[in-house]
Amino acid sequence: MSPRRETLNGGDAPAARGDEQPRPARATEADGQGAGRPGRAAAAGAAVAEPAGTAETDAPLSAPSPDSRLVDTFAGEQDLGLEPSLRPRRLAEFVGQSQLKERLSIILEAARRRGQPVDHILFAGPPGLGKTTLAGIVAAEMGAGFRITSGPTLVRTGDVAAILTDLQPGDVLFIDEIHRLGRAVEEVLYPAMEDFQLDIVIGKGPTARSIRLELPKFTLVGATTRTGLVTGPLRDRFGIVARLDHYQPEELVAIVNRSARLLGLDLTTEGAEEISGRSRGTPRLALRLLRRVRDFVEVRGCQVATLEEARAGLDRFGVDELGLDHVDRTILETLCLRFSGRPVGLSTLAISVGEEPETVEDVYEPFLLKAGLMQRTPRGRIATEAAYEHLGVDIPDTLVQLGPLGFSASRGGGGASRAPGRPPRLFEADMDEGAQEAPEAGSG
Repeated sequence: MSPRRETLNGGDAPAARGDEQPRPARATEADGQGAGRPGRAAAAGAAVAEPAGTAETDAPLSAPSPDSRLVDTFAGEQDLGLEPSLRPRRLAEFVGQSQLKERLSIILEAARRRGQPVDHILFAGPPGLGKTTLAGIVAAEMGAGFRITSGPTLVRTGDVAAILTDLQPGDVLFIDEIHRLGRAVEEVLYPAMEDFQLDIVIGKGPTARSIRLELPKFTLVGATTRTGLVTGPLRDRFGIVARLDHYQPEELVAIVNRSARLLGLDLTTEGAEEISGRSRGTPRLALRLLRRVRDFVEVRGCQVATLEEARAGLDRFGVDELGLDHVDRTILETLCLRFSGRPVGLSTLAISVGEEPETVEDVYEPFLLKAGLMQRTPRGRIATEAAYEHLGVDIPDTLVQLGPLGFSASRGGGGASRAPGRPPRLFEADMDEGAQEAPEAGSG
């Protein structure tokens, strides 16, 4: 049985592959081709899509992100165009996540030998690491149909009922951003996941009655970037919960080299290493940077993407050697130069860089914290010594560093002595004993 893939978010149906003949859309289906019965797929907005496969475009379908940000890890329209050609379709082609791949290979082989669908799987981790890709691989390895939807699009219980009743035995249903499902929708999924049954209430008031429908055995694969928001009852119904981690540099180099061959780009090993070094450990970002380097090389009329060409192209697009863009560097310059290393509140920092506080906290801060360029303290945000070194700025004597107990202490020498057991105070080296603590630069 050849893999069948459907997306439940609407869209145009691409041409059929291989020896498959394209079928005309039926009037009962709203958005294109559908493999199920008339009407039900239409209720869910079904359409046929190409098979998926790299770790490049699996981020939340509706996650908010700044426009035109090259180093944003959420999937955008620029990532979706090349998705079918760059995604691996088999587990052996998938690069990275070695422990997860080993566990999946055992689970898939056992399910094939028993002739049963795979247990329900929940993939968790930051965006861009391959959750959607692995879901497509599970369907391809099992030779089953693959249907895609996302949590925010499943608003009514009838949407879920239409999808579930349209599944074929062994199908893989993928729900991206599953932590954003409504409570009523989750309640419908519980018996479907556990007993492969669907409870439907017909009528209202005293005449209402419940009907239980039998569902074909299927596999539900969920993906989330925020595991803590997945409710306990839903999480407990997944037989496999796996977390994806950021990729090692050598894994990213292999991904970049493979994608360069598929794109027809002659890329040197040094050029691939330069691209992977600026991709923040995220395959999606690595492939996005690869496409920008290809654009730069083609415009320059170069035949080979060397280290110099890759470096010049990425510099031209504003991505430095650590993968920081203009806003990232502006945040660090604000902390290091404008406030001279003093703690800065979130609201003050957001106003200084011209962004909303939520954008700074959710989009820019996570990588700066992960890279060790910023610290959060009870008094506000501060830049670390690594941030000063990256910007080429002298480290001030008043630079605040976190002590072993989470309290702030001065980096400057000659600090005043303090009583044993008393925590260090901010800028204690610059204050007399008994003087008031220096206030933070900004609130929040």
